[in-house]
Amino acid sequence: MTHPTPADDVRPFVRKRYADAALRVISSEDSGCGCGSSNSSCCAPGGETGAGTANALAGYSLETLAELPEEVRDLSLGCGDPVSLAALEPGQTVLDLGSGGGIDCFLAARQVGPQGKVIGVDMTPEMLERARANLKKLGLPNVEFRLGEIEHLPVADASVDVVISNCVVNLSPDKAQVLREAYRVLKPGGKLAVSDIVTQGPLPDAVRNNLRAWAECVAGALDVQEYTRLLQEAGFEQVQVEPVYLEKALVDEADAGLEEEVRQAIEAGVDVYKAVFSARIMGMKMR
Repeated sequence: MTHPTPADDVRPFVRKRYADAALRVISSEDSGCGCGSSNSSCCAPGGETGAGTANALAGYSLETLAELPEEVRDLSLGCGDPVSLAALEPGQTVLDLGSGGGIDCFLAARQVGPQGKVIGVDMTPEMLERARANLKKLGLPNVEFRLGEIEHLPVADASVDVVISNCVVNLSPDKAQVLREAYRVLKPGGKLAVSDIVTQGPLPDAVRNNLRAWAECVAGALDVQEYTRLLQEAGFEQVQVEPVYLEKALVDEADAGLEEEVRQAIEAGVDVYKAVFSARIMGMKMR
């Protein structure tokens, strides 16, 4: 399915929104997105309140969060916990698509151990600056961050054991290309494990065409059936999509963050409480 919002419009808008989020943290202002943050919808780097960060971290266990310093937790913009989903093993090489401030890279690094390696790729220089600053504080020698777009990964063919991502694939205007790239860099026997926002049924054109909604993980979300189809077309097998439905209060807060005409379109055309949800998505590269 081709959506009408052109990539040349979407990508710069998303990059700026996430750059602004990184700069807010650097400036010691509250930041975060998190499905259900007050005054910011899922994955939106609005960061108006500290509640945003708390809700963004809701997908992680308390034990997991205890491993990380506050400055790392403050820039979590995801909608799940792909590291736990991936069931990582010592010695593996892991690639994080849209690594942001680095939270999932740091968690993965501790699981793969000193013999393993973690690569984070992000298109936003300000996010990379924040991630590298966090990396310096944590002193993890098996993590590196690279500037690049997830549609054109700066990673060699068949060099990665596991690809993870946290609420980022939905932001791409060319998701099929992202999944093809993920497949390309995986070794035979490699695994894709991502948390993402998906839909059940089509969204109104007014939502699809709204740039702010794209940056907030709503307009860019794929229908679950289309997501599955694109994974299979990219070459993935044993595809699994497990829905994690959002609480009504969280959806209300996310909806409130959209512009008036977008909210009206959702109310008129879609039962948003059932139409938009987080999902745990997995696929294997068998050969």
